[in-house]
Amino acid sequence: MSDVLVGLMSGTSLDGITAVVVRFVEAENGAVTPELLAHVERPYAAGQRARLAAAMQGASAAEYTRLDFALGGWLADAATAAIAEAGVARGDIRAVASHGHTVWHLGSQGTWQFGQPAVIAERTGLDTIADFRVRDVAAGGEGAPLVPIADALLFSRPDAWRLLQNLGGIGNVTVLPPLSGPDADLTAVRAFDTGPGVCIVDGAVRLLRPGLAFDRDGVLALQGRAIEPVIEELLRDPWYAAPPPKSTGRERYTAAFIGDFVARCRAARAGCSDEDVVATAVWFTARSIALAVQRFVPQDVGDVLLSGGGARNPALREAIAMTLSPRLVRPFGELYFDGDAKEAVAFAFLGWLHLRRRAGNVRGATGARGPRVLGALYPA
Repeated sequence: MSDVLVGLMSGTSLDGITAVVVRFVEAENGAVTPELLAHVERPYAAGQRARLAAAMQGASAAEYTRLDFALGGWLADAATAAIAEAGVARGDIRAVASHGHTVWHLGSQGTWQFGQPAVIAERTGLDTIADFRVRDVAAGGEGAPLVPIADALLFSRPDAWRLLQNLGGIGNVTVLPPLSGPDADLTAVRAFDTGPGVCIVDGAVRLLRPGLAFDRDGVLALQGRAIEPVIEELLRDPWYAAPPPKSTGRERYTAAFIGDFVARCRAARAGCSDEDVVATAVWFTARSIALAVQRFVPQDVGDVLLSGGGARNPALREAIAMTLSPRLVRPFGELYFDGDAKEAVAFAFLGWLHLRRRAGNVRGATGARGPRVLGALYPA
């Protein structure tokens, strides 16, 4: 038995929209295998990125309303492009599953994603499932991370513990015990945000080198020297010591935070170069991940798989591998498909679960009172 869904993701890195078309094949024993049929990246234009960044700092009700509908159109366009690449008839697609874009996230106090799903349904002519996080929050959870259900049921190992570390704008990790089969006990699965992914690295690059969106190939970071006192000071923030479940977002790592980060680096080292600032951001991210693993992952881990935009940065990959040594650290794509598609595939899977009235949250990840069917359906 198989179903084809479209998955849409706009992450906190503000890079753009990821759209996938994926077929989920369910075996007789209930095991599910994802087959990636298409993967499209639609980078945000400078004006689009600026509007989203401004909205995440605060905007008028009129601008939020306009941007919600505009983003719905951008998401619909990305879905249409992915469907064309996949060569699948629309009549064979069960639904579109859209994460949308997080404007504000307050954990158990509330969460807000927009990218109007009614616009997606109207433009694509397909049932659209969206608003995945709010039901978990209503059940007392953090509303994040939600990817762990896909990690556990699609990408776990039967013989060893595994970590799946995502490096979007925010970093988050899924801690997977050995799991086998669709009826595996998920009570030991844990997941939580580790802190920044690439938001500080990218933010510093955009501030220091106008015109650059990010540190392509880690060129700047690899030429710099990290400033250890700045890293140590920032890691003393009580948030990093707080036990899971926990989540964070751009509301913590704001433009003001990044400006202060650059200023701290300049003050801490005479002659501090732009490259030193970017290297410090890279190593701060890597150290925050290592600290989370040290404090909250006592199990022996077989391997660590990196996904998300930050996994393309060789400087960040190298720093994470060094801080997590002797664990084997490698890109998600070495074992599965392109890691940049992973979160969009995960939300397509959440849509697949929604259609079957099956829970999409993992209590050990979000802290919700129990399993809940996630998402709201917008008929075509």
